[in-house]
Amino acid sequence: MPDVPRLLQPVAHALLQAREEVNALMANFGEEFLWTRPGGVASVGFHLRHLTGVVDRLFTYARGEQLSPAQLSYLESEARPDAGVSTDALVSGFHNQVDRALAELRSVDEKTLTDSRSVGRGKLPSTVLGLLVHSAEHVQRHVGQLLVTVRVQHAEDRLTNSSSSDE
Repeated sequence: MPDVPRLLQPVAHALLQAREEVNALMANFGEEFLWTRPGGVASVGFHLRHLTGVVDRLFTYARGEQLSPAQLSYLESEARPDAGVSTDALVSGFHNQVDRALAELRSVDEKTLTDSRSVGRGKLPSTVLGLLVHSAEHVQRHVGQLLVTVRVQHAEDRLTNSSSSDE
């Protein structure tokens, strides 16, 4: 990635990979399944919102800032179903967040990567590098969970459609 510091290249590549995988996974995904929870797992809508929110929050902490009221509100809304939001809007939101993260990575001074940072109300200790790497790791984990949820949802849909066509 041009202009991304050498030590942050893995973070940039993980975020780009996640964006590509989300795009492929969500192609032709049925809006009616966005908030369903097959087998009780988190919904596709939650994962898409969470991917965007977690990058935003962890990069905020990496800058040495605390979360804003808007970020806290977004966090509270991540799992709440919202019929007014589309899959495309959620995917676009994640794409835009990755673009903002990549722009921010380009501006990080490598000399600050070991600077201390605190996380959340509990002021958990971390570093700039720790938070940026954690954002990439956390995103990858949720993309994996999204993959499973999408596949289960497609399988359940095929079963429902095949059994209703058998009647």
